[in-house]
Formats: sequence, C-alpha cells, structure tokens
Amino acid sequence: MEGMREIVADAVASGAPLLVEGTGSKSGLGKPVQAARTLSTAGLSGILFYEPEELVLSARAGTPLAEIETLLAGRGQRLDFEPIDYGPLHGRPAGGGTLGGLMACNLSGPRRIKAGAARDHVLGIRAVSGRGEEFRSGGRVVKNVTGYDLSKGMAGSFGTLAVLAEITLKVLPASATETTLLLRGLDDERAAGAMAGAMGSSAEASGAAHLPYDVAGRVADGALGKAPATAIRLEGIGPSVAARADHLARGLERLGPLERLEGEASVRFWRDVRDARPFADGTERPVWRVSLAPTRGPAFVMALRMGAGADAFYDWQGGLVWLRMEAGAEEALVRSLVAAHGGGHATLVRASVPERTATPVFQPQPPALAALSARLKNQFDPAGVLNPGRMG
Repeated sequence: MEGMREIVADAVASGAPLLVEGTGSKSGLGKPVQAARTLSTAGLSGILFYEPEELVLSARAGTPLAEIETLLAGRGQRLDFEPIDYGPLHGRPAGGGTLGGLMACNLSGPRRIKAGAARDHVLGIRAVSGRGEEFRSGGRVVKNVTGYDLSKGMAGSFGTLAVLAEITLKVLPASATETTLLLRGLDDERAAGAMAGAMGSSAEASGAAHLPYDVAGRVADGALGKAPATAIRLEGIGPSVAARADHLARGLERLGPLERLEGEASVRFWRDVRDARPFADGTERPVWRVSLAPTRGPAFVMALRMGAGADAFYDWQGGLVWLRMEAGAEEALVRSLVAAHGGGHATLVRASVPERTATPVFQPQPPALAALSARLKNQFDPAGVLNPGRMG
C-alpha cells in the first residue's frame, strides 16, 4: 500500500500520468490511455478475510476474480450481481479479471435486474487518490457507511479517481437449484411481452433474455440451434423452483413451444449471455451496450437496422441491448435513436484503437452532471495523473 502511494505521489510531482490496471483484461473498455508508466495492481493479491457466516469477504484489489468465486463456491456462496467477464469479447481468455477491475468498472450480469450491480454490494474500500493520499471508506457492515459513500462512488470510475487497494463485499448464498424456461420462435416484440409478463408474475425470476434467430445458436456450444430463444431463469430451493416453473410454464406455453434447461445447462446458458458470447468472435467489430426502457428495445433495434447493419440480443428483460455493428461504430446514429426511444445510455464496449480514439465511448452527460463529475475529478485527481482520457 505504501509503495502504491509513493508511485502516485511521484507521478503527481513529476507530471507523468499513470495507466492504472490489474491484468489488463478490460483494457479494451473506454478510450485508450496515453500514460508514461503503468501502475499494475496484479501483484497486490490475496484474501484478507472471509466470514461465511457474516456473508462478508475482503480481498486486495489484484486478487483474481476466479480465485474469489472458487472460494465462495466451496462454501455455497456467490457474488450475487453475477459480474460479466469481458475477456472473451476482447479476444482474451476467460477468467482473467481481478476484484479491483470488477469494482472500477462496476460490473454486473443478468441478475442485475434483481440483485443490482457491483456498487450495490460493496461495503468498504481502501484506496490511494490521485493526490497520492491514502483513504478508507465504509467497513465490514452496511451500518459503517455514513455521510458520502465513497465506496460506491469509486465503482464505475474506471480508475480515474483513485487506485483501489482493498475491497470489502457482501456475498450471498448460492441457489440450490436453477431452471431456465425457453420459449422458442418468438419475434422480438412478442418476446418483450413474454419477458415483461414473466418478470411481473409471482415466479420471482432472476433473469430474462431474448436471443433472436441465429444468435441463439452462438451460446451453449450451439446446443439450442438457431431458432429464437426467450429465456426466463428461476432460482432457489428445489421444491420452490419446481412449483414456480410449473406455474409460469402454464402461462407461457400458449405463446409458443417451451423447453427447459436444468442445472449446469442453465448455468452455461446464462454465463454465455452474461459474457456476450454471441459477439465474442475474435474480431474488433464495434459492440455497443445500450440501456433502455425494457419495452423500447425491439423498436430501437428495428430503427437502427434501417440505417446500419447490426446484430442484436437482449438481456435485463429487454432493458439491455447488445449490438454488434457490421461496419463502423455509427455513434451518431446509435445515440440519436437512443434519445428518440425514450432515452438511455449507450456505451461502446469494443472497437479498434483508432475507432475508440475517435468516438465518444461513454454516454455524454447532461451539463449539470458533467460539471459535478468535473468537480469530483478535481477533488480526487486534480493533476489528472490517473488513467487520463479514459472516460473522455
């Protein structure tokens, strides 16, 4: 920790900015950083404490996420926000991310609609600001969080405010049973209605996704075939899941052919949806992650296809649209259509370095929010030495 503080303080004194990263598994997110040196947290690894009975874990920022997930699984627990692994989408091996990278990017997966994102599970942090000053926020329990919750504020800052050193998270019991109901053959509009009905029911679904024609064939090692698949996930204890699945199936089966994925087959399916595996094709074709009102997704995609070639699938009950563009990033078209369909956020999560350099990667902020962000940046990193330009 002291060595990290000294490195940041030296960067401030010398005016030499730093690229802050763990293993670099998410280096394709955000704009390319122009920095004199790299500050890697990969060597800052290890579990600090794990109290399964208290549902709390603390680890150093460079701890591999795979190590944490293995530890939790051994005690029947998990990170409930189901963090995405961006490695495959960017042509890297799966399982290469770190805890610090997870928190810096505020990652989450299909269960976000029920469990929230990473920032909703952080209890405390220890970090070094861009001033070269060590600080702490939060602690081991929610009651430690008073005043400004800096722990949550660091989530999604992409290493531009502080370098995370230690992170404490709440963990939750893993589900004993998992079942996914698959409706086959629905178009995007009908799938949106089916997902809305399922999520609004008493089934307590923890995931709702729709994979259109051909996209469905790119998950679960092609086991589903190419026909559209609308998926609803149910989790919990065995008898409860069985009863809820049967009840929900009776309401869904009138919409189309119904299939089920049980156990590991369901886990594999949602892991592929989580990691955007349909677009993990080894290319740099631009991929967008678009957040909209759930019912607006199909109309947004249809309008986009009138102006550009694009492939798409839906998560979060349709509130998250994954897009792979066939040619350029089409940033102006994507953002104009997001605004025309009720507003939301569009983030370019994969593209070539020249395209990321030339394209506004993150959703432009309204003036008032942009001014607030600038004041926050000035407080934590006035010299601009941490990941300069990454969110620019």
